[in-house]
Amino acid sequence: MRTNIVLDDKLIEEAFKFSSATTKRDLVHQALKDFVNRHKRSNILELVGQVEIAEEYDYKALRRNEN
Repeated sequence: MRTNIVLDDKLIEEAFKFSSATTKRDLVHQALKDFVNRHKRSNILELVGQVEIAEEYDYKALRRNEN
């Protein structure tokens, strides 16, 4: 989607210090991905205590079987 936005120059300069992005476009794209991922993780954290895991569940055994 193409759009034009006005960005805070000081905020952009600061964000570049924490990013490997080399263009404003890449920087905004990375920021949007981080925003979405953070919110997805927070939704998962809301499930803590609501899901019961079977005592015999062995995630390590499942990992060994994947190989």
